[in-house]
Parts: sequence; structure tokens; C-alpha cells
Amino acid sequence: MTAAFTIGIDIGTTAVKAAVLDPDRGIVAQASRSNRLHSPHPGWAEADPAMWLSNAAGAVREVVRGIGAHRIAAIATSGMVPAVVAVDAAGIPVRPAILQNDTRAALEVTELAGALRAADTLARTGSPVSQQSVAPKLRWLARHEPDAWRRTTAVMGSYDWLLVALGARVHVERNWAIESGLFDLAALPYEPVLRALPEIGSRLASPVTGGDVVGELSVEGSALLGLPAGLPLVAGGADHVLSAFGAGLSAPGDWLIKLGGAGDILVVSPEPVTDERFFLDEHPIAGRYLPNGCMATSGSLVRWVQGALGIEDLAAMDAEAAGRGAGEVLCLPYFLGEKTPLNDPELRGVFAGFHLGHTRADLYRAGLEGVAFAFRHNAESFRDRGLALERAVVTDGGATSLLWKQIHASVLGAPLGTVVDHPGAALGAAVLAACGAGVLPGPESIERFVRSGPTVDPDPALTDRYDDAYALWRELGVVTAPTMRALGRL
Repeated sequence: MTAAFTIGIDIGTTAVKAAVLDPDRGIVAQASRSNRLHSPHPGWAEADPAMWLSNAAGAVREVVRGIGAHRIAAIATSGMVPAVVAVDAAGIPVRPAILQNDTRAALEVTELAGALRAADTLARTGSPVSQQSVAPKLRWLARHEPDAWRRTTAVMGSYDWLLVALGARVHVERNWAIESGLFDLAALPYEPVLRALPEIGSRLASPVTGGDVVGELSVEGSALLGLPAGLPLVAGGADHVLSAFGAGLSAPGDWLIKLGGAGDILVVSPEPVTDERFFLDEHPIAGRYLPNGCMATSGSLVRWVQGALGIEDLAAMDAEAAGRGAGEVLCLPYFLGEKTPLNDPELRGVFAGFHLGHTRADLYRAGLEGVAFAFRHNAESFRDRGLALERAVVTDGGATSLLWKQIHASVLGAPLGTVVDHPGAALGAAVLAACGAGVLPGPESIERFVRSGPTVDPDPALTDRYDDAYALWRELGVVTAPTMRALGRL
């Protein structure tokens, strides 16, 4: 029987997921394994790459069961961006991975931003120097862990490292390269950074494009995954990019609201558009781009509210909150600081406007609305740069709440399409694996696997109310920011 199935693996913050794609039927099997995060010091966010490999092996063995290892044609990977994995000459990590939300390198961010002040970094790389940039973290590593830095021969992302551990050559996928700030928009080494930090240049890996074959499954990788040695290993892509790709975003003006633990917003553009308020990635379809924003909290804020209030049944709380007044209590959802469009890690969360007649349902609803207002803030930064926002889609765990989807539609003033059983970035990775193996003709083929669900329309009775509440929400953010920063520094 001809091998035709492919596997997509997604390394997420909380789990590693694997999915099997049948080119005729779509996703036919999925499995996941939970990840453990470590924060040995305030502001640190780390993970053990060996755990990712072990979890990937367990998930792959589970999804292949009943399908047959001999029917798998290729593997591709996806993951969080830009996580930093520093490896030695054997490809073995010299320390735990430093994740994208790690804030240890604050001093180095300030130093590098100053050194690059005269360079047109934003226009040339797509991002300003920030806590998410890789170069400041590498300078921190060289300063504080010199032995680990001395042993480092290459730096790469989470999903590229997984392929290397399975037998691929050392590489970085183009979107990791661009978001790292170490490369320009053409995925060439960014010379001003290399002049400022000359010790980095020799440790840069070569960028590749999603869908490129980067190696074969090694004998060791074969034993781990239970798949035949020699299987093509294919470059995948950033998780938020492949999640949007897997939700059907392909035409200019398509945009996504992604209600994960963090909040992502992406829009398809026919040309690269840069702004300090958002990031820029390449779309898997050549000649298209994905300006995108990332909020520090989304579903994680809802989970915090749930735990703080002792809510056991979220569906029941949705029903209770649906009967409360819209926009009566305001929430600034900056419980982990904020990424886009503010890029301010010192901000803190705020609830404002309570009176004694309010209940826990009002606080819960305010949390849902606060995230929706933050998405609107990001959407406005897109429109400010002339980006068209036309067909909207909402996905991920928060999209299971009809109330939250209705709030977003009304706050954004846009109908929100939905996706049935959206498998996330693992689908996009599996499609790129199929392209690399010649099973599918190109990334446009993903359209056949996207199942559209019902559309959620704005509530005309709430749109004006939310317009007024949003204006107050923006004002609240401005006037409370100095106090929140001061509290954050404490």
C-alpha cells in the first residue's frame, strides 16, 4: 500500500499535539501530551526540550496505532515562536529552552535597542527590539551562563530543534528567523545586530521555507517514534501562522481571532506591512504575508477568573453572565503585562466600575469583554496601517463559548465565522509535510480540509453600547498605566 498519510506535530506551551492527515479525508487521528513549564526565577519561562521529544514520541505512537507506520509519508512540525534552543555540536541542548514570554533580558533589550537606534530595524526585520527578540536573550546567556554559551554552536526554535533531534540537518524556519530579529525580511542575517553582538554570527543556522525537506528520520528517531527510518522530515512553521493557515485564512483581508491561552490576531496581506504595534510573518502561500498581534492573556485570564471565583461550571456561568449588563464593569486584561499593541511588560490588570449590586457574573463578563476590547485595540492598529479586515474567523478553546463569540462579534462590529473541529497548527504542519513529500501539490490544498461552521453575528442592541464602553476602556488604560507600572515594579 502506497504511503500517503502525513503527520503534523505542534509544540505548544502547555502540550505537544500530533495529528495524522489523510489527503482524501482530512485529519483522521489526534493525540496530545501535557508539557511542564519552569520558572526558576521571576520573569523566567523555560521548558525541557527532552520533554518535547518524549511527548512527541508518545503522541505519534498513539496516532499511528491503527493506521500503520508503513502508511506514513512524511513528518513536519510547528511550535511556539520564537522559543530559543541553544545546542552543541551534536545538536544536544546546552540548557533548557528559553520561551518567547521570558522577560529575563530586560537590560539587554535596552542595550540593544540603544545600539540599533540609528538602524531601520523595524522596517528591515518586521519587529522592534523587544522582550520577544532573540538577540538580547543570547547576550544574557553569554553574560550569565558563559560555559553554556561557549558550548553553543547553533541557535534554533522549538519545532526546528525537534526535527533536528529526529535526524534533520540544523536549520531555522523562515518565520522563526524573521521573528527572532536576527534576520531581515528576506531571511538574510541582519548585519546591524551582528555588528552589535558579533559573537552571534557564527551560531546562526540557515533559514528554510515551510514545506522544504530538511532530512530523513534517523535510526534513533525511528526507534523513538515507531516509524520507518528514512522518512522525509519537512520544515513546518510557527504555530500562530499554521493555525491561521489551518483555519482557512488565505485571501487578502481574511483575519483571525484566536482565543487560546494568549490571544492572537492575524490578517492576510498581499505585501509586507511593518509597525511597532504588531509583528510580521510570511504566509505559507508564497507572496502573502501575515501581520499579527499577540496579547499576553486571553483564555488564561478566563481561567484565572474561574479559579479566583471558584467557578466549576463555565457553561452555567456563561448563562448567568449573559443576563448581566454589557460594559458596566471594565477589565484591562494586562495580568501578564501586555504584548501588542502596547509592548509594555510592566502593566498590570484592572477591574473598574463595581457597585454593591454587581455580582461575580459581572466580573466574569467584564473579563470576557476586556479581552474582546484588547482584540479591537489590535484590529485598530491594523486599520491604521491600511490593512483591510474583511472576512473574520474565530478559533481555539475560547471559541467553544457562544457568549464569548457573541461579545467579540459585537465589540468588533464584524460577523465571525467559525471552524468545525479546528485541529490548530498540527493540520497546517501535516499539510506542509504532504507538500514536501509530493502527496499534495501545494499549500493551497489546505482549503479542502477546512470545515466552516455557523457564523456569529454582532448584536445590534449591543454594538453602540460597546462603542461607548470601548472608548472608556481606552481612557482607563491611559490613566491607570502609571499606577500599574509602579505596582508592577514592586
